[in-house]
Amino acid sequence: MTQPSLDVIAIGNAIIDVIANCEESLIEQLGLARGGMMLIDADQARMLYDAMGPAREVSGGSAANTLAGLAALGAKCGFIGQVAQDQLGEVFTHDIRAGGIQFTVPPRAGNPPTARCLIFVTPDGQRTMNTFLGASHYLPAAALDETVIADAEVLYLEGYLWDPEEPRAAMRKAIAAARKAGRKVAFTPSETFVIDRHRADFIDLIEAGQIDVLFCNEHEMAALTQQDDFETGVATLAPKIPVLVVTRSAQGAIAIAGGMREQVAAEPIEKVVDTTGAGDLFAAGFLFGHVRGMKLADCLRMGAICASEIISHYGARPETNLKAFVAERMSDLAI
Repeated sequence: MTQPSLDVIAIGNAIIDVIANCEESLIEQLGLARGGMMLIDADQARMLYDAMGPAREVSGGSAANTLAGLAALGAKCGFIGQVAQDQLGEVFTHDIRAGGIQFTVPPRAGNPPTARCLIFVTPDGQRTMNTFLGASHYLPAAALDETVIADAEVLYLEGYLWDPEEPRAAMRKAIAAARKAGRKVAFTPSETFVIDRHRADFIDLIEAGQIDVLFCNEHEMAALTQQDDFETGVATLAPKIPVLVVTRSAQGAIAIAGGMREQVAAEPIEKVVDTTGAGDLFAAGFLFGHVRGMKLADCLRMGAICASEIISHYGARPETNLKAFVAERMSDLAI
């Protein structure tokens, strides 16, 4: 097996996040699922945008956010996703390449437009996401360069993109390419509603040994295992995954690998501003440590620190020097 030139290559939704503050009453008035993520169509996207207050546009997408964190830490990364040939597509393409991430998938002509996620943030920092997936649903398997996938140490897959048929076929093809090259596959199911629709597929991937690193939160783990008790869920899932990482919001996170279990508390923060992207950046910190061969406990620490930077401001991309931010808090390690 040759030495990979990329640390992580990811497949995910290419989305622009549109973020605005709001009061709790607006969430109720609009009938939104507070703190959750709901898929919407183009008409709903227009309606919700009209209901928003002043907003800011930031490149997003779960896997792309994770890559942005990884690249900021110093990892070499590549992204596979689909944008449209429109203004938001240009914004996304510019932002991800400006972050030092390889992105070569050509934009798609015509409708639908580039995906966007309308995010309402309440005073407590909780985000309610409403996603129009647009062009990202049309990522074809033909967009994959199997030699590039084989040249990355880890292939990271975003569960949100498992819904549509074309990207699902692309991800299955990518898994096969990574496996053939002896590379690792990391996966996040992304949200409980995705698991509700595709649990059988995800369990099949796990049972077949196709997933090396699984990231989920405690609610997603419960949906996967169909066990409401946390420890029962861990005991059900951990023996089937080489590396299992479960985040628990304010209660921190655990990781289990090779029979060893570690945990980390949530990193202290003065004020939670916006929880958008917390899980994405946790995955970034953990994966960075993982590809650098760090101890399991240190991978968890990096994840928690990266997540704390993201929830201190609006948007899911780092706004500080993330490498320096982590290094300051992990002075006992060379980052």
